[in-house]
Amino acid sequence: MTRGTTEPGRRRPLPGAAVAGLVAAFAGLAVAELVAAAVRPEAAPVTAVGAAVVDLTPVGVKEWAIRAFGTSDKLLLALGIMVVLGVVAAAAGVLALRRRRAGIAVAACFGLLGAVAALSRPGAAWQDALPSLAGGLAASGVLYLLVRALTRPRPAGAPAGGAWTMDRRGFGRLVAAALAASAGIGYAGQRLGAYGSAGATASRADLALPEPDVPAPPVPAGADLRLPGLSPFLTPARTFYRVDTALVVPRVDAATWRLRIHGEGVSTPLVLDLRELLARPLVEHDITLTCVSNEVGGPYAGNARWLGVRLADLLREAGVRPPSQGGPADQLVARSVDGMTIGTPVEAVMDGREALLAVGMNGEPLPFAHGFPVRMVVPGLYGYVSACKWLRELHLTTFSAYDAYWVRRSWAQQAPVKTQSRIDTPRSGAEPVAGRVAVAGVAWAQHRGIARVEVRVDAGPWQEARLGAADGDDTWRQWVWPWEATPGRHTLEVRATDRTGAVQTGVRRATVPDGATGWHAVEVRVRPRPSADPR
Repeated sequence: MTRGTTEPGRRRPLPGAAVAGLVAAFAGLAVAELVAAAVRPEAAPVTAVGAAVVDLTPVGVKEWAIRAFGTSDKLLLALGIMVVLGVVAAAAGVLALRRRRAGIAVAACFGLLGAVAALSRPGAAWQDALPSLAGGLAASGVLYLLVRALTRPRPAGAPAGGAWTMDRRGFGRLVAAALAASAGIGYAGQRLGAYGSAGATASRADLALPEPDVPAPPVPAGADLRLPGLSPFLTPARTFYRVDTALVVPRVDAATWRLRIHGEGVSTPLVLDLRELLARPLVEHDITLTCVSNEVGGPYAGNARWLGVRLADLLREAGVRPPSQGGPADQLVARSVDGMTIGTPVEAVMDGREALLAVGMNGEPLPFAHGFPVRMVVPGLYGYVSACKWLRELHLTTFSAYDAYWVRRSWAQQAPVKTQSRIDTPRSGAEPVAGRVAVAGVAWAQHRGIARVEVRVDAGPWQEARLGAADGDDTWRQWVWPWEATPGRHTLEVRATDRTGAVQTGVRRATVPDGATGWHAVEVRVRPRPSADPR
C-alpha cells in the first residue's frame, strides 16, 4: 500500500482530513501570534499579508471598500484572509490524505507567503519573517501528525472492507489536544503582546501635556448651533474618523520615541525625543481635517482642538528655507513607524498657517488610533498629503525626486482641500412632517474659511442659510436654513462659498486624484400634517 493512501474498499475520511487541515492552520496561527508578540505585532502573518493586499489593491477597489464598509474595512479584510486560509487549509488536509508530502508542502508554503509579505513591508527586518516561518512549520507538523493518525494501517485481525475502522475517538482526542494546546499558545501570545504594549499604554497614561504657550481662544458663542441631527462643532476623539492602512494600530512607547529631521537644505539635522519636543513652545489651534476619500456629503471630516509644536519653527531650527526663499527642497516627506510615507509641500507648512506636530487632541494626549505620541496636522490640505500619524521621520526632498505612498497609487502630489458642504439633517429617506423643518449641516474650506452657504429645493432658487459663528478659517462652520416644507417628495441641495469668493462647483467628480466635487443632495418625503381633531 502506498504511503498516505488507504486500502481498497475503505472509505476515505475526507471530513476528518479537512478538520485536520483546519486544526493545523489554527495551530500555525497560534504559534505565529506568540512569535510575533516577541518580534512585533505587525509581523504576524495575517497582518503582514493583509498589509500587502492593501498595497496591491487597485485604488478603485480601495475607494469602494471605504465607501461600503467605512472603518470596518480592515476587520473585513482580516476576516476575508481567515476565510481563504480556512478553505486552503481544509483542502491541504484532504490533499495530504492522498499525497501527504504535497498537502504538508501547501501548509508550509502559506508560512513562506507570510514571511515574504512581512519582509516586503517598509522598514522590515529579517526577524519579521520568523512568525510566519514558525507558524508554517507548526502547521506542517500538526497536519502530518493528524493525517498520519487518519491513515494508520488497519489493526491486525480487523475485517476487510466495510466502513472505516480507525479509532474515531482517538482521533477526536488528538484533535482536542491540538486545539487546546494551540489555544494556550495563542493566549500566551496575546498576553505577551499585551505585556509588550504595556509600556506604550503606560507612557500615554502618564503623559501630562504642558499648558499651551499660545492657547486657542474659546469656541465663539453661536459656533455650535446644537440642533438635533447636526454634527457637534468639536468632534469627540472616539467618533473622529479614521482612514489609514494600518491593520494593527501601532502602539509607540513615548519613552523610546524619536523624531529625525534631515535632508536637502537641512543645515542642522535634528533628533528629538518627546521631552525635547514638548520643551518647545506649544500652540493650541482648532482645525478641521478631511480625508481625500470623502465623497460629497461623506462622513470623513472632523473638527478637533489640537495641541502641538509649530512645524515651521522646527524646520527653521534645522536651517530649512521654503522654495520661495531659495530653499532647495519643495517636499517634506513624513514617515510613520509603520512605513507609511506622506509628502507635503514645504511652502505650505512654512507660509504662516498653523501646521503642527500635534501631541494633543481635545485636551488629551493623542489616542493611539490617531497617532500617539506625535502626528502632523496641516490645515488646508487633505490628510494623505499632510496628516502623517505615528510620526518618526521628516525628510526634506523634492517632488521630482520622490513619490510618497499615495502618489505612487494614482493620487495627486499636492491636494488642497476643496470647498465642500454637507446636509446632516434631514437625512436622505427622512419623512418630516409638513411645516417648518430645520435643514442644517456643516461646510468647510480650511485655510480659506466659509463666507456663505445656500440651500435650494427641487432645483429652485438658492436660499441663503444662517451661519454659525466662525472659529477662524481652519474649521468648518455649521449652518441652518428654515424650510417651509410642503407634502410630497423633495430634493434638497447645498453649496458653499469660501472667503476668496469661490463658489463650490456642482460638477460631480470622484475622489481620485485630488478629492470629490459636487453639491450634496438629499431626498425626503414630507408627510402631511395630521388634521386637527374635529371634536
